[in-house]
Amino acid sequence: MNRIVFLSGKGGTGKTTLAAVFAARTERLVVVDADVDAANLHLIFHPQIEETGVYSGSSGAVRDVDRCISCGRCHDVCRFDAVGLDHTIDRLLCEGCGACVTACPADALRLVERPSGEWYVGRAARRPMIGAELRAGEEVSGKLVSVVRGMADERAKRGRLDRMVIDGSPGIGCPVIASTTGTQAAVLVTEPTRSGLHDLERALGVVRHFSVPAYLAINKADLSESLAGEIEAYARAQDLPFLGRIPYDERVLEALRSGRSPADDPESPAGRAMCAVVDRLVDGLRTAEEKPR
Repeated sequence: MNRIVFLSGKGGTGKTTLAAVFAARTERLVVVDADVDAANLHLIFHPQIEETGVYSGSSGAVRDVDRCISCGRCHDVCRFDAVGLDHTIDRLLCEGCGACVTACPADALRLVERPSGEWYVGRAARRPMIGAELRAGEEVSGKLVSVVRGMADERAKRGRLDRMVIDGSPGIGCPVIASTTGTQAAVLVTEPTRSGLHDLERALGVVRHFSVPAYLAINKADLSESLAGEIEAYARAQDLPFLGRIPYDERVLEALRSGRSPADDPESPAGRAMCAVVDRLVDGLRTAEEKPR
């Protein structure tokens, strides 16, 4: 099975929208929303939820009031100011390091697992879809992405599906690494801005670190013809296959506001360009798959 991840150096570049177009125009695949910090692929696909669950990926300190002798050691050793002078523990500040548990002479503190996020399994456009969302203040996004990908692998194997499309997180942090490892292709989506080029360079560095073949698409390309040309020149210099330019189009906003894919709008220039980008990507993936290993 081939896994294709869609990435961008920052949020708002159109990564999710392009991933949705690819998923809608490709058969026999499982859809994964791995942008667990700001999941929104469901706003386009409206999946029918079949199963949900709670993910516990972190721990927090809990105080036994009856055992506590109010010595203040927990407050003194906490580096995160999570323990107040009244010995109460702030859940959002507690990092679960366990220093207070070790320091407590009365054995009044212990670490317990706490809910970190929620996951779901459903179907969207007759395709299996798996996603999750991290709770506010939690920092285990990479772990949650790995859990979601494991569930998607199982569903794909069970359904004998050929491909997996992964809507990854923006940036280059832990959730991006968890989304990228073990994939067969990465589609990098950028904008014609100076920061867009810089973010592209960083994202490409992560992808190539894991030896994942990459492709490039420029969204809102007509906002700066000169920078779009500079990004294309960078792609040629880096031997990075270029999938095409997508113009800025107000109709995209209208489609997304109503929960539709721009590709469903035949009057949308950006929608047509996205379809062309996806067709080139599919051709590139097919050529790569046919090459002898």
